[in-house]
Amino acid sequence: MSKTIDLKGTNRGVISVTKIEEPYGPGSNTVASIGVSLSGKANEPEWKVHIPLENLDDVIKALQEIK
Repeated sequence: MSKTIDLKGTNRGVISVTKIEEPYGPGSNTVASIGVSLSGKANEPEWKVHIPLENLDDVIKALQEIK
């Protein structure tokens, strides 16, 4: 699963959200990968963060609270 979102305030920037299974090798836990690309290359983000799925509900809640 993957989704690309236009990054507001930029000409071509995008935010990419992807689910990655076993990102660190066999047996590693699935993560949500969130990347930011100012050049519009969703597959080559300049910044990214991996959030374990077990933390996702808390991260979503925190983001909703600051909105």
